[in-house]
Amino acid sequence: MDLKQLEYFVRVADLGSFSRAASALGVAQPALSRQVRLLEVELRHTLLIRNGRGATPTEAGNRMIEHARGLLHQAQRAREDMAGMRGSLAGRVAIGLPTTVARTLTVPLTRTLRTQMPDATFSISEGLSASLLDGLTAGRLDVVALYNAQPVPEIELQNIGDEELFLISPRPPGSERSAPPDPLPLSRLPEYPLVIPSRPNAIRMHVESALATIGARPSIALEIDGVPAILDLVIDGAGHALLSAQAVASTAHPGAYQLRQITHPPLLTRLSLATSSQRASTRTQQTATRILESLLRDSLMRR
Repeated sequence: MDLKQLEYFVRVADLGSFSRAASALGVAQPALSRQVRLLEVELRHTLLIRNGRGATPTEAGNRMIEHARGLLHQAQRAREDMAGMRGSLAGRVAIGLPTTVARTLTVPLTRTLRTQMPDATFSISEGLSASLLDGLTAGRLDVVALYNAQPVPEIELQNIGDEELFLISPRPPGSERSAPPDPLPLSRLPEYPLVIPSRPNAIRMHVESALATIGARPSIALEIDGVPAILDLVIDGAGHALLSAQAVASTAHPGAYQLRQITHPPLLTRLSLATSSQRASTRTQQTATRILESLLRDSLMRR
């Protein structure tokens, strides 16, 4: 394989057309088609279905797209790292953050990165821990924050700290000035129907594991993969949620929710920073990782 073939293939797949890809790349369409075909011959798979309406990836093509993006990403990082040795921190860093972290950290993180590394560029992706981990292992992301990440040979983990989960419910009318509700023992959590992400979400797996240790299972009302949607459904009366205090504080109307502490034992999620152990990191990536680590630790200390 060569990088030009991978770039051509990805661009055709993204644009859905050989002609549009040729125009975007500034190459002749026959030359582009020939390079993609050479890639298919080498891999012994048809990657794109050609038809009168354009080109669409096959099953093999969709799998190859993920590999190709990661390889192109790393090739660009290598170029940037070599260029960075000649001067200031430059190049691009791709960062992944869980939704609850992204809501509060994106603005201060972006501001700090731009101030300390003005010659670098950054992208910040928001998502669930499972999808962020996939992006890291595939090479699309350089550093990600993860909840309850499990050690595996492919990634290096750095523990940031623990974050407490609360039972989130609609605030009863007229209770704005009343005392917080009594803590809820973990053994009583199954009494409350939950609006919770589907497996393998980190919070979902942690809750199930914690309850399993006492011979219990959660009561699942709805499976929703998105914090804003979960909180909207809580207000609508669909059930309760298990989230951090910060997840509620970052909403437009935090006063609409009631937080109840869980005890005996409390539900704590571990926040970690993850980087790939399979790829060398650039100086720019290392500096961005240190900045992200500092902001995450400060954020946890304030909660």
